[in-house]
Amino acid sequence: MRAALVPSPVVVITGKLMRSHVPGMVASIPHRRQLSGKRFVVGADQRVFPYDRQMPLIFVGGVPRSGTTLMRAMLDAHPEVRCGQETRVIPRILQMRSHWLKSQKESVRLEEAGLSKEVLDSAIAAFCLEVIARHGEPAPRLCNKDPLTLKSAAYLAELFPNAKFIFMLRDGRATVHSIISRKVTITGFDLSSYRQCLGKWNAAVQVMHGQCREVGPARCLMVPYEQLVLHPRLWMARVLAFLDVPWNESVLHHDQLINKPGGVVLSRVERSSDQVMKPVNAEALSKWVGQIPEDVVRDMAAVAPMLAVLGYDPAANPPAYGRPDAAVADNTERVRAQRRLWEQRALSLLSLQRPALPGVPVTTHAS
Repeated sequence: MRAALVPSPVVVITGKLMRSHVPGMVASIPHRRQLSGKRFVVGADQRVFPYDRQMPLIFVGGVPRSGTTLMRAMLDAHPEVRCGQETRVIPRILQMRSHWLKSQKESVRLEEAGLSKEVLDSAIAAFCLEVIARHGEPAPRLCNKDPLTLKSAAYLAELFPNAKFIFMLRDGRATVHSIISRKVTITGFDLSSYRQCLGKWNAAVQVMHGQCREVGPARCLMVPYEQLVLHPRLWMARVLAFLDVPWNESVLHHDQLINKPGGVVLSRVERSSDQVMKPVNAEALSKWVGQIPEDVVRDMAAVAPMLAVLGYDPAANPPAYGRPDAAVADNTERVRAQRRLWEQRALSLLSLQRPALPGVPVTTHAS
């Protein structure tokens, strides 16, 4: 646990030291005034964490309902890493940039206004960096989990040359069933049509897959959700080695650190929160089987060709994902046997967070 990094008011220093509302904190580090142009976040123990575009940021992404929340929770359990909840604003600013580039008229207007690529890149990088560094508690390694940011992985790799990317993959049939059954609103997805949603999944994952390949295997790791669930020790060892983060057993027990100081903070408005508070289990892997209309199942290879590209057999119903590790099998049996207990625990834990906000949707993703 990050005992030294308990959530607290922070001081952010950008050029000159700004006054904190924590009495005495400014006076305790006056020498930081001379570090012009540097940015820092100061923890409750007054440890100083610098952040800049050269730092080894971690980006976790994928199509929503593909295991991105589980991955970020497992990483958040590590004492050196902080991901936190979805920011929602980072993918939107990246989407705005994409729209600017697609419009020749808008591009000309920006150039005429003196907003060159260098100016925009600097501004977007600074915005993203401030959001990532300041929306949660300080930590040696900072991570962002906004699923759709992976559609801009190559651009983010340019902005942050030492960043690495975790691309969560999942059987598109399971992803779409989860989106529809849990009523997860994503721009452009018609929740009344499996065929249409599978087409949208295919298009989105194709873009992300292309972006990950462009970034290259040294900086983008593809992690199949099914294999992470079935073999968490093996895959988390691969993930941490890829990120150059030392192994820590806590990543296998994220459920024990839910909403604890220095642990895994869950969001009331993220649909996956009620699931990731459970230990890693295989219960959800094949829930989609038998739920998709027969005509869509028959046309699956044509409707979602990326299934085969990613190694999923479009004709397998149910597919053979593999046998779970013993610990995962035990967790799965325990979750099934104590279903009512987990439902009550989810309601209890989530109700302890921020009060409900009228009119705020539970989950919304912009495509």
